[in-house]
Amino acid sequence: MSLLTTALGLSLLGSSGGLLVASSLLLFNDTLRRRLVPWLVSYAVGALLGIALLALLPEALELLHPTYVFSTLLAGILVFFMLEKLVQLRHCHTDECQVHGATAQLVLVSDAVHNFIDGAIIATAVMTSVPLGVNTAIAVAAHEIPQEVGDVAILLAAGYSRRRALLLNVVSGVSGLLGALFAFATVSVVPNIRPYVLSFASASLLYIAMSDLIPNLHRGQIDRNALRQVLLIAAGIITIVIFEHAIG
Repeated sequence: MSLLTTALGLSLLGSSGGLLVASSLLLFNDTLRRRLVPWLVSYAVGALLGIALLALLPEALELLHPTYVFSTLLAGILVFFMLEKLVQLRHCHTDECQVHGATAQLVLVSDAVHNFIDGAIIATAVMTSVPLGVNTAIAVAAHEIPQEVGDVAILLAAGYSRRRALLLNVVSGVSGLLGALFAFATVSVVPNIRPYVLSFASASLLYIAMSDLIPNLHRGQIDRNALRQVLLIAAGIITIVIFEHAIG
């Protein structure tokens, strides 16, 4: 039961922690917020790449033949590509853009699906080891901060009050707990599925970083300073490495 509580707590941290920071950023003036959010995107890239390539995939490779690990990774990337087409999983990471013309309702549905997947990823990581779960929650939260800023801004632009926009995002964050419960139950019943879930989780994080965040950094849509981008990406990776050694 304590492991389940840890999984649920870290899943809540990953999904709602980003929203708490994002909501505080929305209290800042526009100039400061526009400066901070792009920096957080670069940092999130490093955290996502670090947890996927330095933690989740190595754990999967210890439990499963590389052919199966990378086949699952490839399948996961294709699945998330299709989900993006069907459910519009890609999010805005600034407060001045639209997500493929999505309505506010679609943004909420997309956010709920996204949080469900994040919760499942964190819970599976916790069942592998608590330090891995902590690191995974950090990486997820790092990505959630700029994402939630964009989501809340879209809802505000659609006419929602600030309080209602934040409340709806909190409600969608509850799906992270459902994802954690689903993953915990599944892995408990079928333990051998865990390395496949870790590989699939890596696909999710890599897909977000490489198909969504990095292209925007290359195009200079959210930050034109290449050196700062590299330094912040490195900071995200170093954070994962430090926590891995400190609590591993």
